[in-house]
Amino acid sequence: MKDRAFSPKKFLQPKSLIFIFISLAALMFSSALIELRQSKKELLDLMEKQANTLLETVITSSRNALLTYELLEIFLEDRLLNNGFYLRFLLDNQQINNDQLKKFAAENNIHRIDIYEANGSLQYSNMPADLRSKAEAAEQLAPLFSGEQDTLFLGYTLNQDHAGTQFGVALATTDRRAILMTLDAAELLEFRRQIGFGVLLKEMANNQEIVYIALQDTNGIIATSASVLELERISDSPFLTSVMNDTVMKTHLLNFNEEQLFEANHPFYYDDLLVGIFRLGLSLEPLNQIKSRIYRRIAIISLILLVIGFIVVSLIMIRQNYDLLRRQYQTVETYSANIIQNVSDAIIVLDHQHRVKIFNDAAQSLFKVKNSAIVGSSLNEILPDKECGLLLMSSVSMEQVECQIQNETRSFLISRANFFDAQNQQNTILVLRDLTDLKKLEAQIQRKERLTAMGELASGVAHEIRNPLNSISTIVQQLDKDFEPRQNSAEFHQLAQLVIKEVRRINETIQNFLRFARPAPIQLSRFRLAAILNELKQQYAAIIKQQRITLTIQSDWEGEVQWDRLQMYQAFMNLVQNAAEAIDRDGKIQIRVKKIDEKTIKIVVADSGPGIAPEIIGKLFNLYFTTKASGTGIGLSIVQRIIDEHNGVITVENQGDRGAAFELILPINAEG
Repeated sequence: MKDRAFSPKKFLQPKSLIFIFISLAALMFSSALIELRQSKKELLDLMEKQANTLLETVITSSRNALLTYELLEIFLEDRLLNNGFYLRFLLDNQQINNDQLKKFAAENNIHRIDIYEANGSLQYSNMPADLRSKAEAAEQLAPLFSGEQDTLFLGYTLNQDHAGTQFGVALATTDRRAILMTLDAAELLEFRRQIGFGVLLKEMANNQEIVYIALQDTNGIIATSASVLELERISDSPFLTSVMNDTVMKTHLLNFNEEQLFEANHPFYYDDLLVGIFRLGLSLEPLNQIKSRIYRRIAIISLILLVIGFIVVSLIMIRQNYDLLRRQYQTVETYSANIIQNVSDAIIVLDHQHRVKIFNDAAQSLFKVKNSAIVGSSLNEILPDKECGLLLMSSVSMEQVECQIQNETRSFLISRANFFDAQNQQNTILVLRDLTDLKKLEAQIQRKERLTAMGELASGVAHEIRNPLNSISTIVQQLDKDFEPRQNSAEFHQLAQLVIKEVRRINETIQNFLRFARPAPIQLSRFRLAAILNELKQQYAAIIKQQRITLTIQSDWEGEVQWDRLQMYQAFMNLVQNAAEAIDRDGKIQIRVKKIDEKTIKIVVADSGPGIAPEIIGKLFNLYFTTKASGTGIGLSIVQRIIDEHNGVITVENQGDRGAAFELILPINAEG
């Protein structure tokens, strides 16, 4: 057998080795530069996402702060007006003097109370002197004196001695005098400063990666972190001008104090009005560190290539690049998975056959379905409502829909997006934000505002009617007792008694109005919820037996609550009474108690009646609204008021063809 000879041609020549070496070196240098560019892009994308999250948080917090300012001022105005109505009552009954005003101001923590004649002269005051002239007072209160207005909301003004700020309200009396009341605004302004978004901006700027954060309008900086005193004016920058004319976040790179920054800009709207733009400057130090790290790596690779040779270097670089890419992939994959699993919105990813591929934790909680039970299945398995399923697969990118989930109607804001996977098959991403609780809260607030306004109106009307009614009743009783007509005496006495009876009935109605308009403060006590529900069942035992109604109580919680027992008992009575009247005969009433979390429970009072007409379901809690011939329209309004006083929420909805259900969400321990 002939030995096989090794030919030199089988080995790479030096020129080839040099060529391969140079090619591999160039390839590795190019790879490093590409990696630098890719890392920069990924970091900038990540910074953009983080900036968007931060700015959304700041905008939400700023809107909440501004809303708090407004609610605080409304509360103070209502408080001063209630005190003013009482003072007007005392003034109309000539029960006012300076000493009484001093006492009243001290008891109600009012800084100053002045009562002016219609010509602007000071008549009564809790203060020793009035530093304003008669003409100044007459000018300020002219709309009250002239009858143009009955109430003036003065807001924040300087004290009479110009040494501080005050918050004031003025109202007219029946004879067109004016009652002016002010509070010392120092603590209020300090409170606004402490909760203002300026404090939030300064605290956020403590993060070493945040160089500055500021709110700016066309006139200049409104609020900013302590680290920046001056920024480029909006009018001088076409980019900032474009942000002002848009509604979404925009980013760019800029030089600030001889340092390049990544800046994110987002317009800030409040009550549909443009306030300005939030500017967030982030340090690019992480990017500089990546650059430095990659440059060092290039230098090390060069040394290794020169010392060890192109083969070893090639193997090492291949392994390093592989490991780096694997770590980056794992990091991105883990980061993306964590984001998807931990966001509060439900995220569902569907394949081209509309089968579920991804079903995050929020979606599992919303649909009460485990991830393992739904992945690979059709979306219709968790959405039996065909109409809702069609809405979810609509071509509109974002819209609000209502769906039946677990026999409960829920409102969603749905966002849709399509993308193509590695197999070039279309996938769909659905993002569902649950708006149900928000809509319920908005409805509760609107009802509360309407009831408060109507209650105040009823209170005023009741006072005006009550006095003439008492006079009529007294006169008719006296006539019935002392006067004896010569003819038709029996008819005269019968009519007199009828008038007295009707006056008493109207007086009882007025008393109900006043009880709603000025409810008694809640008296909190601890008691077992099951005890009060059992008492309720015993009280209605005879009625439900007569009407052949079944009243059942289902509860998965037997703990104690801290509520006003009498008021809550009255609320439950009204709900059970309404349910019984809705059923009439042969039906069921269910009271279901469920613990939501450690601080909250849900109570549902459901009946098997005909349900509530859709056109009136939104009016049920309105004062004086009733569909009953003998109803007063005040029962559910009182229930609403009681639940509000306990910091709870009440809603009502139909149960398909199974009647109506009133749902109460209440804190276990209410605060007085």
